[in-house]
Amino acid sequence: MNVSLPMDDHEVALYTIGQVASMLDVQPAFLRRLDAEEVVQPARSAGGQRRYSRTEISQAQRASALSAEGLTLAGIRRLLALEAEVAALQRELSLERARRR
Repeated sequence: MNVSLPMDDHEVALYTIGQVASMLDVQPAFLRRLDAEEVVQPARSAGGQRRYSRTEISQAQRASALSAEGLTLAGIRRLLALEAEVAALQRELSLERARRR
């Protein structure tokens, strides 16, 4: 029997801002700024607290690295959007190639 747990799903919002800040060795204020600037927008709990998925943690980690390289948050937001678009197009292309075989 193969049981799927919420923590196995990369899209399930499980982690608090404090946990993510600790994992990434960044300040919670940095994560709040990423949210305010629409770079990484985590889900919200019923009480309004930010909850991050593993995917959003990866995005925040990438944003932190890009910020350390000198990119602005606007530049990071655009770069992440373009990377997501390329990934989606690559998935579509793979599906189309598989369909044609």
